[in-house]
Amino acid sequence: MKVVIAMDSFKGSLTSAEAGNAAKEGVLAAIPDEDVVVRLLADGGEGMTEAIAQGLGGEMVSVKVSNPVGQKTDAVYVILPDAGTAVIEMARAAGLPLLTKEQRDPLQTTTYGVGEMILDAIKKGCHNFLIGIGGSATNDGGMGMLTALGYRFLDKDKKQLPGIGASLGEVKFIDDSAVTAQLSACSFRVACDVDNPLCGKQGATYVFAPQKGLRAEECRNVDAAMANYAEVVECCTGKSCRNIPGAGGAGGMGFAFVSFLDGELLPGADLVMELTGLETYIKDADIFITGEGRLDRQSAMGKAPVRAARLAKKHGCKVYAFAGQVTEDAKTCLAGDIDAMYAISGPGIPAEEAMQKETATQNMKLAVMRYLKEEE
Repeated sequence: MKVVIAMDSFKGSLTSAEAGNAAKEGVLAAIPDEDVVVRLLADGGEGMTEAIAQGLGGEMVSVKVSNPVGQKTDAVYVILPDAGTAVIEMARAAGLPLLTKEQRDPLQTTTYGVGEMILDAIKKGCHNFLIGIGGSATNDGGMGMLTALGYRFLDKDKKQLPGIGASLGEVKFIDDSAVTAQLSACSFRVACDVDNPLCGKQGATYVFAPQKGLRAEECRNVDAAMANYAEVVECCTGKSCRNIPGAGGAGGMGFAFVSFLDGELLPGADLVMELTGLETYIKDADIFITGEGRLDRQSAMGKAPVRAARLAKKHGCKVYAFAGQVTEDAKTCLAGDIDAMYAISGPGIPAEEAMQKETATQNMKLAVMRYLKEEE
């Protein structure tokens, strides 16, 4: 019997590889000497570079860039073996985990470091880009990234504005005279796991900015500022992109890539699974094991474990999912995709304790071992 494991990361606890290897220990403890294969899984967020590097190889590159509040940080990306393709997670430069709770303020955070990563890859000969835009700490419409690439966003007096969320309502003009020349030869495929528009009640500000530190009472004014920014961008580029599904991803980064860089927004999980060749490992498997930190109703809306489960079901696998938490609505929404779902932590365990790496690793191993033994 062949078992394939592909876990998404348990954010704040286990990486995709750590979760997968813990699950493998559980499988072998329950069913010794089985053929167990661990593959990495990701969408557009944490773990995307490692997953693609595992599937395709490549060189890990470290570059010092600005974090969301302008402090220097080391960000890692991958240059694939063709030497012309770079894989970048924006969260490495502009991610929420890079900040303390006190620093979280989407009016002041910037995506500037993402632009610096792109520039570094261009200098190293890359012209094709795979960009994951999950896990951001920003709501700047991509202004920071674009500023690093040479765009200048100007106020009514033609003074340059900083590329932060607080500048969105002040933008009146855009100057592209200093844009990096090599950008015109670059292509961008953007892994985006949401379909939200840029503005409105389902847009970047209302849906995601409160998770990044914005107060609820600020949403209306910030959304209006984002709409101002979109109007100026549309006048400058001649393209109306604010309502494209995914434009609101990562505080408007989806909008920036499509409007300025002719980017293509793609479901992140599908892109990663295609590039890593997950289907080739699944097609002759008997059991497929997946999971993430939390399985809920939203998991059915394109998240990586469910997309992978559907792929496994296509090949007749029995599918088990393990998560830190499994909600009741998940069991209803995912019944057709996953045969059984299990929470790895017992009831009453404090979240802080359950999320500790050693605890989560042990809980994963024991949960997989216990439930596979029950299935025998």
